[in-house]
Amino acid sequence: MKDLQDKVAVVTGGASGIGLALCERFLAEGMSVVMADVERGSLQTEATRLDESGDRVLAMPTDVRNPEDVAALAEYTLERFGAVHVVCNNAGVAPGGAMLDTTAEDWRWVIDVNVLGVAYGVSTFAPLMVAAGEGHIVNTASEAGLTTNASLGMYCASKHAVVGLSESLYRELEDSPVGVSVVCPNLVRTGIFHSERNRDDGIDERPKDIAVMGMLREALVSMGIPPSGVADKVVDAIKADQFWVFTHPGTAERAMVRSADIEAGRNPTNPYDPTDFE
Repeated sequence: MKDLQDKVAVVTGGASGIGLALCERFLAEGMSVVMADVERGSLQTEATRLDESGDRVLAMPTDVRNPEDVAALAEYTLERFGAVHVVCNNAGVAPGGAMLDTTAEDWRWVIDVNVLGVAYGVSTFAPLMVAAGEGHIVNTASEAGLTTNASLGMYCASKHAVVGLSESLYRELEDSPVGVSVVCPNLVRTGIFHSERNRDDGIDERPKDIAVMGMLREALVSMGIPPSGVADKVVDAIKADQFWVFTHPGTAERAMVRSADIEAGRNPTNPYDPTDFE
């Protein structure tokens, strides 16, 4: 898929952050875009803004935790544009805090969005792409899918799952015309650390987690890269049929710390400065 002109992309979490940047970049490549998001107000606002230049944007309210919503997303995409060539399973949440303080409801929310949301996107769209003989799937993981830290245990677990899912999918589709990429960014200036705004189970952020999330939000603002930088890397990866998408210097080196620990027979080493994220 070296030429994206006149192709069709579906992006979950498309109304903000990395998802919105992907939509903007795909439109710049001459693609039509289906923006899927659970935030209806932002979704409609951004879709209206992006569609000023032509009838190439479809806004579809979608809760990726619901497989029926994802199936409807595919159905409406085909009805409107007749095909789907790129799917970005990008929607995600990132609560912080100690795992010893988590509840079953916390885990259910994180896994439903971050893992099952990706799985439903794959199981719904990949067969359509294989049957059509063309396509590329992009799953948004994180550098936290390759490393760990003490403040984002649930998030790290879920993103490790996305990396494993994506690599297995790559192997499954290796002899097919459908490519797979997994995106592993470090800090990006998005609203990911305000994910609780979309939590609908009535559970509020715990007071002891507020300080942790405050530090993470400050780090994101001060050190995060713009989402457009991630979108540029994703488009390059699609065109090059590249699996790993790293957006920050040092990601590969930090990921290799685990391999070095295993080879040396030692307990896990912190690949980050001790003050990072903690």
